[in-house]
Amino acid sequence: MAISPDQKPFKVVVVEAARLDDLADSVMSIAPQTALGDASVITDENQRGNLAGNGANGGEPESPAGAVETFFDLVIDELSSLRTRSEIDAIERAADLILDCESRGGRVHVTGIGKSEHIARYVASLLSSTGTPAYFLHATECIHGSAGQVCPNDVAIAISNSGTTPELLSAIETLREFGTKIVAVSGNRDSELARIADVLLDAGVDNEGGELNLVPRASILAKIYVLCSLSVALEAHKGLTREQYARWHPGGALGRLARGE
Repeated sequence: MAISPDQKPFKVVVVEAARLDDLADSVMSIAPQTALGDASVITDENQRGNLAGNGANGGEPESPAGAVETFFDLVIDELSSLRTRSEIDAIERAADLILDCESRGGRVHVTGIGKSEHIARYVASLLSSTGTPAYFLHATECIHGSAGQVCPNDVAIAISNSGTTPELLSAIETLREFGTKIVAVSGNRDSELARIADVLLDAGVDNEGGELNLVPRASILAKIYVLCSLSVALEAHKGLTREQYARWHPGGALGRLARGE
């Protein structure tokens, strides 16, 4: 690069390596180690759980067998906690809502997004096989025509761990316009889904399990746990007999067992 007449030539300055080391030490001394330690403290329980994958005590990660043992214990603790705070009255109110719907010619629809969609398909099948005809409702298709499967006096069971899934909330808003009653199953009691539901079934967990504490595991089991309890309540209300059960299962091992074969 050319130097203008008014510009002084560049001056080369030689810096000894020792002086560079001294400079680095002086910069690092600005932030005492105690302050850095304080800044690294994580107080949020969920963040601690997410980082636990690097080892229970910040050391080596658990072995696969150890991770499984930890998960088994965690699930038992989570379901025990859910059992202690589960509101039997809420389950009974949900059952009464469904029974009242059926008495007026209504039906049950079960819906969810993502992993909750798989639960919804299972629960619709479970209810149908135990005396409560139920239908899976595709939440994203609901606002594109599938809402037509819902009739007056029907009930929808909406499953969402967060209770904030936009596609599900859009479907529920559409169903509410039809006067559909909503039973929400969620891990978030303060969510929009919980707020607009006629009955909320709490299925919350504190820890999903696994090294990341992100993948839906314990929350899936919790939602199934709660919905299976609802199916038990409905079965008890209806007095399901082995003969009725056998008629709905003409084939397979369950049918043979119900018939005493």
